[in-house]
Amino acid sequence: MRRLLIKRWRSSVKTTRLFLCLVAFLSVTFAGNPADADELVHFESAPVKLSPFRISKAREQGEILSQPQGTPLLGYLSRPRGDGPFPAVVVLHGCEGMRLSVKELWPKRLVSWGYVVLVVDSFTTRNIKDTCQSHLPDRVFDAYGALNFLSKQSFVDIRRVALMGFSTGGTATLEGTKIEGNEQLMDHKFQAAVAYYPRCAATQGDATVPILILTGERDNWSPADRCRKRLANLSDDSPPIELNIYKGTYHDFDAPEFKVGRRVLGHIEKYNPDAAGKSIRSVHTFLQKYLSN
Repeated sequence: MRRLLIKRWRSSVKTTRLFLCLVAFLSVTFAGNPADADELVHFESAPVKLSPFRISKAREQGEILSQPQGTPLLGYLSRPRGDGPFPAVVVLHGCEGMRLSVKELWPKRLVSWGYVVLVVDSFTTRNIKDTCQSHLPDRVFDAYGALNFLSKQSFVDIRRVALMGFSTGGTATLEGTKIEGNEQLMDHKFQAAVAYYPRCAATQGDATVPILILTGERDNWSPADRCRKRLANLSDDSPPIELNIYKGTYHDFDAPEFKVGRRVLGHIEKYNPDAAGKSIRSVHTFLQKYLSN
């Protein structure tokens, strides 16, 4: 009797395993594209539009102006399952380029929240390795080129797109959403912005959209005091700018690839799981608030 029960148990286990394998096979075969799959896409940065004054002077002098052209760029597109249209987030990397947390972790997180994500690669087509000690042409136009690309996708609700940047990408995010900046020349507009440890400037003044800034108290690469000064100079008419400063925290505090910490050009970059978790929850709440229907 005991041998018979063991034999039946083994048969049951084998049947269950076969069933689970079949379910897994069918899931892969018929589920379609996985939600976190990256698609390499090609687009151009937004061309620098000529001002009315420049056009007028050219006409007076009989000068023929050439049509402005954008810079060819690459991007990594991720999207939730379904037809949409979904809200979206354009992501700008920092001076070191496409690190793991920006290229993979944040897109997966944002897709799981229901957003289409386009991570802009500003370096590859320009043959740039990093810009931590050099200057890169205005990346604001890269962000708006990505927004133009998304405007042509049927699964994106172009009325609900946020700009999100890290380090120098965060600085570009602030530049691209300041009053009287290049944003006023663009065909499409962002609805909100998130900037991780950017270099703030008090002279930027008011914003064009609600902004969330997240930075570390000990970050000497992107000092929090600069951000405090900008907020102190906002007018009563400015969209809200929320500033979250995390105590005892350095640059790149959301990036788990820097668990050990490192020193770059005299600046400490180190992951802080507590600050990372708090910032992620803040981003989730912020995007829900400003990109909801």
